[in-house]
Amino acid sequence: MAQTDVHGPPTTKAGPPGPAAWAAGRDRALTRDLRTIRVLWRRETIRFGRNKLRIAMGMVTPLMFLLILGTGLNSALSEDSLRDFRAFLFPGVVLMSVQAPAIAVGASIVWDRRSGFLRQMLVAPVRRSAILVGTCLGGATSGAVYGVLILLLGPVAGVPYRPGLLLVLLQVVLVSFAFTALGVTAAVCIRRPETFQVAVSLCMMPLFFLSGAMFPADGLPGWLGAAVRLNPLTYAVDALRRTMPGEGAAAMGNRAASPDWWGWTPPVSVETGLITVLAVLALAVATRRFSRVE
Repeated sequence: MAQTDVHGPPTTKAGPPGPAAWAAGRDRALTRDLRTIRVLWRRETIRFGRNKLRIAMGMVTPLMFLLILGTGLNSALSEDSLRDFRAFLFPGVVLMSVQAPAIAVGASIVWDRRSGFLRQMLVAPVRRSAILVGTCLGGATSGAVYGVLILLLGPVAGVPYRPGLLLVLLQVVLVSFAFTALGVTAAVCIRRPETFQVAVSLCMMPLFFLSGAMFPADGLPGWLGAAVRLNPLTYAVDALRRTMPGEGAAAMGNRAASPDWWGWTPPVSVETGLITVLAVLALAVATRRFSRVE
């Protein structure tokens, strides 16, 4: 309805935005979020690629476990109980290799908070979940690179180059994303870099040693067997071991049994689903905590 202004031309009252305006605003917000995800993913990958020394140092520990510990135990154990301990250890080594990017991405968030860069990102007109998703995707990409470098050593552990390795690579990307989401969750809850490093180290090492990467999940004492079965990383290691071509889970004969639930062994699809749920839950917790005022 028009109104006459004595000092100017007629004006029209602005009504509420229509469906087209809401849709346009939603599309603009989605575009901003996708651009944010791409920029943060690119930031993490560039940071990872520029630090060649960190890539080399991140490979040292997995290689020591595979080439030194695996070879040593392979020669120490009898041939009747073990055909190749390196084949059994190899999935755990792959899992170990993707831990470093998760810790590095979480540590970068802690340092960004201290330097003030994180606050600058928070004032941007984008969803905070987009910031976390982009960061986690960057960490997952870095972890996948580590995983590929370790998978190239597959023949050393009796794992041949076959098409099945493509499925293993997809699982490595998923596990890397889950690790990164856990690292980001810790980073948004812990503000001091020194505390973050200690807390993550204290959590990651027990999770790794209780994941069945070093010994089979069956035949353990009651309390230790329960801890292994409650550890979600157990199912990540077992899924990798059962998917890998070659020796895989048969490397230790009947002793390499998968974790069971009251006599039922979950298939690889269920184990992969558990890791997916873990990644989604960790990302949801991090987003909820990150949405609070910094």
